Amino acid sequence: MSLWDYEAQCWEEGHRLVCGCDEAGAGPLAGPVYAAAVILPRYIELPGLNDSKQLTEKRREVLFPVIKEAAETWAVALVDAAEIDGTDILTARIKAMQKAVDALEAEPDFALIDGNRDKGRGASITTPHRCIIKGDGLSASIAAASILAKVSRDHYMLEMAERYPEYQFDRHKGYGTKLHYEMLDKYGPSPIHRLTFLKSWEGKG
Repeated sequence: MSLWDYEAQCWEEGHRLVCGCDEAGAGPLAGPVYAAAVILPRYIELPGLNDSKQLTEKRREVLFPVIKEAAETWAVALVDAAEIDGTDILTARIKAMQKAVDALEAEPDFALIDGNRDKGRGASITTPHRCIIKGDGLSASIAAASILAKVSRDHYMLEMAERYPEYQFDRHKGYGTKLHYEMLDKYGPSPIHRLTFLKSWEGKG
């Protein structure tokens, strides 16, 4: 199976501009959830393109500018921690993905969405679309989006590491590691923590 099979099927159905969309950062205790949408030139070769989770950080950083340069159009969007707390993470993920699609310079005819969910309580994917489970390893466009979303979020968390050095966000990117919980025990939540994600930490006190 080729990474272009899903896109090719869409083109055969008459969709001219097909974007891939994915999000990153659903699970962390801190920071936004990011999403990216990408329209790639048909059958472009991007050596090493794969699901961002299957790539090393170094490889993702190499591909990040390559994808942005090669794409016909790309966009990144986010939903911050406060809004995640005010709604829920599924709604935030879906909203971020639709925001990314809406931000593309060219409006796609069709979107390939990673995962099996296209709506939450307060948001839904409104662009004509297809959900693909584990799509970041099956579709070139979704794989490219997964890298843009992941690296963009990592860069944001590095900025937050400079703003809030005591939490060492550069080391765990906001995920619930042992070190992160130790920093929470010591300093309490920062302004970018998702308070609704800290129930297990609060329960330990």
